[in-house]
Amino acid sequence: MDLPHIGSPNRSIELLRIETNLFNLYIHGKPFHPTVDSLKLHRNDEQQLIPAQLLISSTPGVLVIENLHVFNPESQRLVDWQTGEPAYPLFFETQPYEFVLEKKVDVPISFFHENMNIRQAVKPLGRGWILSGLLNFQNEVGLTDLELRMHGKTLLSLQLEIFPVKMDYKRDYQMILNDVNQQIYNLSFDFLRKTYNLTGLRETKNQSLTEFFSILKHVFSQLIQAVERIQFAPHSKHQVENRIVTSGQVRKPDKKNIQFLSKHPHHLVQVNRGIVSIHGQRYNPSHLLETKRYVDYDTNENRFVRWVLLRIAQKLKALKQRLTEKGKLLDPHLSRQLTDMQSQLQRLFGLDFLQVKDMRQLSITLVLQMAPGYRDVYRNYLMLMKGLSIQSDLFHLSMKDLAQLYEYWCFLKIHDLLSRKYELLKQDIIKVNRTGIFVTLDKTQKAKVVYRNPKNGEEFTLFYNTLPQGEETPTVAQRPDNVLTLKKNDSKTVYKYVFDAKYRLDPAYEGTPYNRNYKTPGPEESDINTMHRYRDAIVCEEDRGDGLERSMFGAYVLFPYHNEEQFKEHRFYKSIQLVNVGAFPFLPNATKLMEAFLDEIISDSPEKSYERATRPSGTKTYYKNQLSGRNMLVGSMRRVEQLDEALRFGFYHVPLENLTDHTALSHLEYVALYQSVKQFESQAKGSGVHWFGRIKDWKVLKRHEITEIPARVGTEDKLYVKFTVERWIKRENPIIPGGHGIYSLLLTSKYIFDLAGEIAELRLETEEAIRRWREQRRQGRVKVELNHQQVDLASKVEIITEVE
Repeated sequence: MDLPHIGSPNRSIELLRIETNLFNLYIHGKPFHPTVDSLKLHRNDEQQLIPAQLLISSTPGVLVIENLHVFNPESQRLVDWQTGEPAYPLFFETQPYEFVLEKKVDVPISFFHENMNIRQAVKPLGRGWILSGLLNFQNEVGLTDLELRMHGKTLLSLQLEIFPVKMDYKRDYQMILNDVNQQIYNLSFDFLRKTYNLTGLRETKNQSLTEFFSILKHVFSQLIQAVERIQFAPHSKHQVENRIVTSGQVRKPDKKNIQFLSKHPHHLVQVNRGIVSIHGQRYNPSHLLETKRYVDYDTNENRFVRWVLLRIAQKLKALKQRLTEKGKLLDPHLSRQLTDMQSQLQRLFGLDFLQVKDMRQLSITLVLQMAPGYRDVYRNYLMLMKGLSIQSDLFHLSMKDLAQLYEYWCFLKIHDLLSRKYELLKQDIIKVNRTGIFVTLDKTQKAKVVYRNPKNGEEFTLFYNTLPQGEETPTVAQRPDNVLTLKKNDSKTVYKYVFDAKYRLDPAYEGTPYNRNYKTPGPEESDINTMHRYRDAIVCEEDRGDGLERSMFGAYVLFPYHNEEQFKEHRFYKSIQLVNVGAFPFLPNATKLMEAFLDEIISDSPEKSYERATRPSGTKTYYKNQLSGRNMLVGSMRRVEQLDEALRFGFYHVPLENLTDHTALSHLEYVALYQSVKQFESQAKGSGVHWFGRIKDWKVLKRHEITEIPARVGTEDKLYVKFTVERWIKRENPIIPGGHGIYSLLLTSKYIFDLAGEIAELRLETEEAIRRWREQRRQGRVKVELNHQQVDLASKVEIITEVE
């Protein structure tokens, strides 16, 4: 049931009162928001207000809370409240609240909030017995902490829950947060899987937290196995140690001792039968140099392995601690996994080859890159450490600015909708450096994702916070949030569409101009005007270099609204079909209209894509003239030799009588050669239309005047048209017969000729027939059926049917 409004919409009432032994605290404001009431937000299935979180704690022994009073929207008055009892949504984004603290005793109390603007808003008044100010949380929603401090220590902590006014807190806001985290997870692990090509991992597009730890355990096990493999043949270096010892301790004196004694003669003792003779005197050495050789495991590679294990142990400890703090370590299986990992690491630290010093610098040696065991440690370390970096970063991810969060979500959700049906080729949202993986999605960065349509191989790109290369705005710079560019196989034009996220909504209050004009909630008119500006102001250079032309074919607002069926009747949705400018409601549970539209523009033929844009006046007449202007002649070849002669001498000739309308000669610009199935199929030249060229000149001559080839008996005085061709051009893909042929000649347009794949398609003469044909051709193979096998003898195009 609907809750009654609390008096005047502008009336401010007491929402919260806290009475203590040191002060009284009051917060005044409106206990509702008109947009929230209009859209019936923050309610359960029974349309009752959902509970809100409210926590109040004080320093024991210093501050005593005597009374707590909270406003109850149902009874419309302040009621006694105890910690743990339910509270109601009372605090909303972008709405001001008056904060007043009245001291009972003269103590130095200060106000603190993490947001500097909110912190500076509350100031002491008069002699300092009153602290007062207006709190406005702007677009920040979720939990917020207000603190009262004395001598730098927290005296009272007040945790409020700020609710959004344009979307439902539980159904929309929480799902948006989850979506953002989920998409970052998916992109990150897809990136890592492709980068390191791990085998044994199941490919999935929806990766849960449990699956993440499964990957973590998989990589961790490989790392443990690699370290254990190193234990059997660790990298080492041979060290030589020289010690001065008594001569009796030396087992095998070597030649080094001669040099040693010559430099240290004081180690020689004169005796009667010494082994060393110097000037007739005999000496024995009292001390000699002993050389000891041993294997040393204290190498850079082994230091690196130990450092890797230490870093992982630290990460696991931090991860376990954060999971415990977040209350996410309730799963005993997950807890055992982490504990087991820590135990295995401790076991490895006891291996002999890891009793080395700390690593001071990392150098990637050939041993790390190629030696068995070491290369696996290095590769799996990168995988594991970057995975842990993602996990730890996302645990404290807190995007509380809802307008910014909504913008990020729109981009990631568009990506999600596209990635479900199309192949992801590359992306730069997730990048990697030496410190791990990082996300580039923020207001100062640009991002790009490239996809491929598996049905036809077409590639398209989604841009975030940037325009495609080559786009410019000669006047004021334009930077829409999201731009989707589509490249069609049958067109050189790149079709571009703007999808701009706007966390703004006009609720269409009763009696307002918006309600009178549009009846239902929708995007603000200024945002629709912005879309017109994006479509018209963003231009690019033409391929021929003739100047600038508009490059955006459509621009649309994405705004937070949940009722898609209702919005279908809105003028700003219907305008998409008329001028390709409009809006789509876009929330986690309202993506159907957007998804259907994305599928539609991706599957569109170039003609339909072009028709979506608003065309200049006279365009229809222009294309009608283009289609009706038959500027190309396709003539049949009677003999195989005729093709060779035409190509060699650069001309084509045809009896004048075959041209029923002689005035058409003045409009012809091109000529093409049809090679019939009967004459050419058995030849290597093949059947169909392979060659065409621009007409350089034409003349009406008697057959004997065409001297390049001899005339047949009886045709010497017959009138022919001789077309001289500038040069013959071979089509990359020939026009195949497809069950039809050309008896003598066919007049068509160069426009149709460039698009045709079969002979019968040269008979398409209307814009509607061409559009319909190309639409169906994108969905599968199509067939143009005529009422005669020879296309030049057919009187009409019967139907265009899709071949199963």
